[in-house]
Amino acid sequence: MITVEQHRQRILAAVRPLEASRMPLGAALGRILREPVLSAVDLPLFDNSAMDGFAVHFDDVAQASASSPVSLEVVADMPAGSSADPSFGPGQAVRIMTGAAMPSDADAVVPFEDTEGGLADSMGGIRILAAPRSRGQHIRPQGEECHAGDEILPAGTEMGGRQLAAAAAAGVQEVVVSRAPRVAVISTGDELRRPGEELSRGQIPESNSTLLEGLCRENGAEVVLRTSVTDDGDGLRAALADAAALGADMVITSGGVSEGAYEVVKQVARMQFDKVAMQPGKPQGFGSEGSGPLLFGLPGNPVSVAVSFEVFVRPALRAMQGAADLDRLVVRLPVVEAWRTPAERQQYRPVLVTPAGVQPASSGGSHLAASLGRAEAYAVVPADVDHVQVGDLVDVMLVP
Repeated sequence: MITVEQHRQRILAAVRPLEASRMPLGAALGRILREPVLSAVDLPLFDNSAMDGFAVHFDDVAQASASSPVSLEVVADMPAGSSADPSFGPGQAVRIMTGAAMPSDADAVVPFEDTEGGLADSMGGIRILAAPRSRGQHIRPQGEECHAGDEILPAGTEMGGRQLAAAAAAGVQEVVVSRAPRVAVISTGDELRRPGEELSRGQIPESNSTLLEGLCRENGAEVVLRTSVTDDGDGLRAALADAAALGADMVITSGGVSEGAYEVVKQVARMQFDKVAMQPGKPQGFGSEGSGPLLFGLPGNPVSVAVSFEVFVRPALRAMQGAADLDRLVVRLPVVEAWRTPAERQQYRPVLVTPAGVQPASSGGSHLAASLGRAEAYAVVPADVDHVQVGDLVDVMLVP
């Protein structure tokens, strides 16, 4: 057997970066940046108020207190979005709302709650009951977060909702991102039938292509082909030809890679087949030739497919797109229910995450597809461990 890391390194060494293109920010959800995003403006763009209240001269109100209020005349009103810059002198103030540009003459803000009348009595004359702690109190200075030209998102960042909002707030209209990888998903097996189709003895609903399509799309890929083929070989040959014609960057098969008599992927696909020291997912195939797609031959059991995707396929998809982080977040958590692990193989056990720690999501079989839907993570147990005890700390790969 080869190690997980040996198989993974062989795969990553074969990955070729995809082309990058510039696109409107709104179209970049789920894409990965190939160039950093630079702010187009200062953030904040201008000095602005952090509170609803009054823009004041600090020296006017520095001694204000509940026992010795300071009275000021309100001479202007500044809602957010106003372009006005009202001037005011000693003994005067400007009512101002959160986000409004600070008047040039002001150097502090007194919130409504520190005045006698608050918002209800905020025009005309006001009485200040508490002094600002310092000059600049409740003012957000221009460029506090970043200046125009500063990097706000590095290359390799995945553009989720928060990242899109950060770029939009910085005045950015377009970003340079990787194109979506094109993936073909092929399930193999004479026993497979479409979900909902009438089943005869020995037949089962096909779920691996649903699983793989979902996982690929979650990771920025476009699934250009999804099909199921029989074990005679002709269907797989045709599907591989279709995948090439559709410009697939990656082909993922499930099933047909083990030691049985009808292992169609082994018989047809040009891959190297290995036994990898992992459980589930020991039989693995991989191939790459020139400018053709990366070929992944995964086992047929659903949990093996899901684990193999996380350990081998997802890192390759993300490397194609130039992602900075190829792997899921891994944390150390205690075990709350013991289980045994296979000898000399690194185990990836689907688990539930509880406030007390992790526990198995199923009895452990690689065929338990329904239980896979409840799993929130994979506990990763080294090959030299044969029994996980309650209280042991284990690495836990978090998955959505």
